[in-house]
Amino acid sequence: MNAVRLFLSLAIVLIIGIAGSYFTSQSVKTWYPTLQKPFFTPPDWLFAPAWTTLYILIGLALYVCWQNGFWKNSRLRFFFFLQLALNFLWSPLFFGLQNPLLGLIDILALDIAVIATLALVLRHSKLATALMLPYLCWILFATALNLAVVILNT
Repeated sequence: MNAVRLFLSLAIVLIIGIAGSYFTSQSVKTWYPTLQKPFFTPPDWLFAPAWTTLYILIGLALYVCWQNGFWKNSRLRFFFFLQLALNFLWSPLFFGLQNPLLGLIDILALDIAVIATLALVLRHSKLATALMLPYLCWILFATALNLAVVILNT
């Protein structure tokens, strides 16, 4: 085990998550409660622990990939960091700009980037793939939520 790589992998992903939450903090108390939401919207308290867990799993997947030649595969690096960037962008678009439609466009691109990332990660490690599968499931669910919010509030 390489403790420095593990720390850096977790730190990179968690910092991106924390940075994105900056845009969420105010709107989640003021603007978001005014939106009509679908019946399948989880309770507000679930989002922070769910995302924290997912970011830790993504960081662990990054670590496993790093240990298995991640830096030698430029396509994997590109898609891994693209999906992290799209993940970050969703919060400023949806919450910061208070624009669910832009959030939907971003999360659809995120879905594609995560699927591409998983296809490439699978070539390096089944463990890393398994660590990222809950993330894919959650963002697909989040896509349905985002779409429903757009429909219900248009």
